[in-house]
Amino acid sequence: MLPLAGILLVFGAVIGGFLMAGGSPALLAQPAELVIIAGSALGAMMAANPATGLVKTAGAIGRIFRKPVYTTDRYLATLAMLYTVFQFARRKGPSALEDAVDNPTRNALFAGYVRTGGNPETLEFLCDTLRMAALGSVSPYTLDAMLESELEVRHKDESGPVETLANLADSLPGFGIVAAVLGVILAMGAMRDAPLKVGMKISSALIGTFTGILLAYGIVSPIAARLEKIEHAEAAFFGSLRAGLASFAKGMPPAVAVECARRAIPPDVRPDFDATERACKRAERPVVPIA
Repeated sequence: MLPLAGILLVFGAVIGGFLMAGGSPALLAQPAELVIIAGSALGAMMAANPATGLVKTAGAIGRIFRKPVYTTDRYLATLAMLYTVFQFARRKGPSALEDAVDNPTRNALFAGYVRTGGNPETLEFLCDTLRMAALGSVSPYTLDAMLESELEVRHKDESGPVETLANLADSLPGFGIVAAVLGVILAMGAMRDAPLKVGMKISSALIGTFTGILLAYGIVSPIAARLEKIEHAEAAFFGSLRAGLASFAKGMPPAVAVECARRAIPPDVRPDFDATERACKRAERPVVPIA
């Protein structure tokens, strides 16, 4: 829950420092300013994005509060699965491989990976690629180009929520200024009133700028940055799959193809050579049908 702790720390530091300086919490409670800023920002998002994009962005926000998916253990399980598949393809031939990838969730070849909570998108990406390789209708280099194109499309699609939130963060300070200008207009209209009342209206107006900047740089921008890191981790994972599949399609032995996939893993989560070798040896066993 590190992201939530970070956001709470931002608010705690800002509001705590304000209170230490002698400020009153009541001055920060300006519902009208919040309505202007939040409503305008939401309207701008609706105008700039299709409904599917908004739904995807709302769903993506929850990902920042989950544990990292692409850990060293997940990579080890995936590398072991790749080794098993490559060995099976080498021993049984293209026709047996094509039969295996038609229904991977019920095939013993992928049973261990499914039981350990393997990502269905990983199986879909892997099986679609192996099916093309088994058909033998495309060259290994054409297959690699196809994988590159698919990963580019995936990256662009997954970066949609990040772009949406980044645009929202850029617009929030502007909407804060709009709220502040409206507050100053009200203050100018009350110049005949007592100076204390005019001062309160001006301070309320400045809360608009404060709120817009705080929401932009204290909440929305960090969430967008966190989502971008999650998206990069996912792109690196599929990039590792591509490296292994392309290497095997070019005729490399299973162990070498798996090593190519391992070398494409980011260093902070990359399993070492010995751990990968042990995982592959444990995974290497006769494939029997699922009852």
